[in-house]
Amino acid sequence: MVSRRDFFGITFGAGTSLALTPGLLRALQHPGGKLIQRAIPSSGEMLPVIGLSFSNHALCADPAALKEVLRTFADNGGRVFDAQHGNAAAEQFHSTVANELGIQDKLFWSTRGTRPGGPGGPPQLGNDAVQAHVGTLSARLRVPKIDLVMVPPQGDPAHLAALKEEKKAGRVRYIGVQVIADAVYPQLEAVMRNEPIDFIGIDYDIANRARVEDTILPLALERKIGVMAFFPFGNNGGVSCGSGSNLFGRVGNRPLPEWAADFDATTWAHFFLKYVISHPAVTVARVGTTKAHHMLDNMGGGVGRLPDEATRRRMAELIDALPPVTVGAGGPASRSAHGSPGSMVLPAAVLDRYVGEYRTATGETLNFRRYGTMLVGRVSRGPDTVIYGRSETRFQLGPSFIDFQVGSSGKATGLILERGSQKIPASRTR
Repeated sequence: MVSRRDFFGITFGAGTSLALTPGLLRALQHPGGKLIQRAIPSSGEMLPVIGLSFSNHALCADPAALKEVLRTFADNGGRVFDAQHGNAAAEQFHSTVANELGIQDKLFWSTRGTRPGGPGGPPQLGNDAVQAHVGTLSARLRVPKIDLVMVPPQGDPAHLAALKEEKKAGRVRYIGVQVIADAVYPQLEAVMRNEPIDFIGIDYDIANRARVEDTILPLALERKIGVMAFFPFGNNGGVSCGSGSNLFGRVGNRPLPEWAADFDATTWAHFFLKYVISHPAVTVARVGTTKAHHMLDNMGGGVGRLPDEATRRRMAELIDALPPVTVGAGGPASRSAHGSPGSMVLPAAVLDRYVGEYRTATGETLNFRRYGTMLVGRVSRGPDTVIYGRSETRFQLGPSFIDFQVGSSGKATGLILERGSQKIPASRTR
């Protein structure tokens, strides 16, 4: 099987074909090589399940390399090109590179409903902002209408109202809402239940699944709303440049399990992508990369067989059992629980009291699991990191402290998150 690391020696030049051997191609492409297609629930239109976005890569990567990524994506059946995340310069780059390749009218364009911040200026308010932004994008892309436009569910209500008018007028084909922070899930759910939207966009990966799979994706199925899954390789807390991936760091150099062949996964990228797109609610999984050979690898995650529900559980258990990636480490945690000055080594029975999910009043989530003699924590969409015991109930997570509250049953019932002078209570939810 071919790992992501095996591709590092593959080189290519701008405007030239990829130097892929027949063996590598066979490893990446299932016989037939056609991307799986999913129907948009509101219309039945079919879309390939792998999408692409450069996000802020456009600000820190070689433009020629990104152009080759888009060429590889389109040449292998990709269509959904998303320009929602990143600032105005990143949004501009998406249209520029597509126009240079002459494929802007062959893509399914997804973007935000208002002008982003950055060099293009701050986000705009009011319904006029939506109409102006849609018109600017149509002219820039040289297309008569934009395929999909989304706005944040917690933003100006006039934006979504304006999107509905843009769709009615035929300038936008599909509308929706997108989030990149679980604190606004309640607003997302409210829009999903009460508004006639076609899509949602949401972070979803094999290590970030509990609340998404418990509430958001079932609601999308119930309401017949399409789902664009952001960051299927992990978001690592939302970096601006670089891969933003922590799942590859979690697996490191581990070989892919032999049973991955049962669903035609031959690389870890396939493994992670097939988990996401095998959920029946997911319409498209959006990836980001700066390397054309990684793009080809990603496309292989959208062909062939997909895991069934029992296999999905097995996949999740495998990833959950792996060591965490600590902040700034770039790889699996190597320090023990007593690797931080002043920390305590606590028995597994004590650490097990705190394993579970906790939520603040504002919707921020904290998740804890035990890995051997370490307690591993994650705050919302941040990376997994080891937290160090200062007493049996007080722990340190980076610059913050966590005081667990233990009930009569011996299990934690809540906690206090201490950030500088702030003390934020959270209740246990699972």
